[in-house]
Amino acid sequence: MEFESNCCLMKNTSDSVAWSSKLPHGLDVEISHHPSTLRCVVNLIIAMERINGGKAVTLGTEFRDEDLFNVLLESAMEEHTVIELESTPTERGDASRRASGFSSTGDYECSVTDSENKCWVLNSGSMELHAIMLQGGSSYHKVHLNLSTYVTLVPSDTEARPVALGIKGSNLYLSCQTSDGTPTLRLEEVVDKEQLKSINRQSDMVRFLFYRRDTGVDASTLESAQFRNWFISTALQQDNTKPVEMCQRATPNRFTTFTIQRHN
Repeated sequence: MEFESNCCLMKNTSDSVAWSSKLPHGLDVEISHHPSTLRCVVNLIIAMERINGGKAVTLGTEFRDEDLFNVLLESAMEEHTVIELESTPTERGDASRRASGFSSTGDYECSVTDSENKCWVLNSGSMELHAIMLQGGSSYHKVHLNLSTYVTLVPSDTEARPVALGIKGSNLYLSCQTSDGTPTLRLEEVVDKEQLKSINRQSDMVRFLFYRRDTGVDASTLESAQFRNWFISTALQQDNTKPVEMCQRATPNRFTTFTIQRHN
């Protein structure tokens, strides 16, 4: 390969013979005392890379800038294979259901008292909960609940936590359903509790969920997840005949804040 046609070249005959025996056909090395240029350096590097790579490349005496550019691109560019992975419709559907649903994270035992320190008790005859001020010897009437906590990947309220409330030792769970168009609190039997482990946001099982929101020290509200702005509430102390039921927050003579005491 001739680096500069107008350079004064000096060859050592013995060195030339030694180089010629090593170079592939069509390549030659000449040592010049002419000041080195960037083009010469690049040409030398490319020639050495070709020799080390064991590739015999025959180049004409006219080595143009376009040829240099092509060789540089050929040496520098690497090929990358990109494999596009696409989920199946089933996988996309499962991910969508998980993203739009509620997943149970655990449960614990608790009891609930309202702002007047009235406890929830079960009226087995009417299958209703009532809030009553209990004396020391009658505290065993107090209802103990299993409170199940949930998480959701698409929270509608970052300050509220979805929960389900079941009466300990039974299959009864609090649910909120409509009666004559009005959200109503009920005690509903759940035979298969596995149904409550994962609840789709669009299913009617959301009726068992309530958003617990802490409003102060030992003060929480329980809002229906299915009927927003409807809360579990209790009546005034002197009216023990009225059950625990749903109401809107501004309803007169109803308490919507509770102390939820954890027992384990």
